[in-house]
Amino acid sequence: MPPEVQMALAEKMTRLAIPGRLAPPENWHLTLRFLGMIDQVTYERFLSALGVADIEPFDIGLGGIGAFPNVRRATVVWVAVETGIEGLATLNEIAEEAAQSAGLAVEERPFHPHLTLSRVRPPIDIRSLEGIPIELGWRCDRVVIYRSRTGRGGVRYEPLETLRLGV
Repeated sequence: MPPEVQMALAEKMTRLAIPGRLAPPENWHLTLRFLGMIDQVTYERFLSALGVADIEPFDIGLGGIGAFPNVRRATVVWVAVETGIEGLATLNEIAEEAAQSAGLAVEERPFHPHLTLSRVRPPIDIRSLEGIPIELGWRCDRVVIYRSRTGRGGVRYEPLETLRLGV
């Protein structure tokens, strides 16, 4: 997500009463495939199988607010992807195939492109926020592979690789 979109989304979030522990703007991302703890050999196999250069850049547009598992008992508050779902689904398929070719298990959960805003404990009813439009977007022209590090102050995401689309 470009910095100017991060700033615009952060500004919108200040006007909404999003419950829970808010994710910092620098952590906002759209997950294509979570790999978990893997060794260097598995990572290199994944990376070599991750062919995204033939995918043309596409537009991503954010939609409304939602929650997992649902808005009545929200534990994760997110923003839906409204535009670019097909492009993200294609990238998800490529990432899933690369993960399997590297020896990782099949991801059982369906792909649901979203941007996590907060984590909520205990669950809370957020029906009053459901569907509030965010209406921000950007041009997706790259895939970034991140390593997540947990520690004091929460999760930090460290970029490892940036792969350009349409190269």
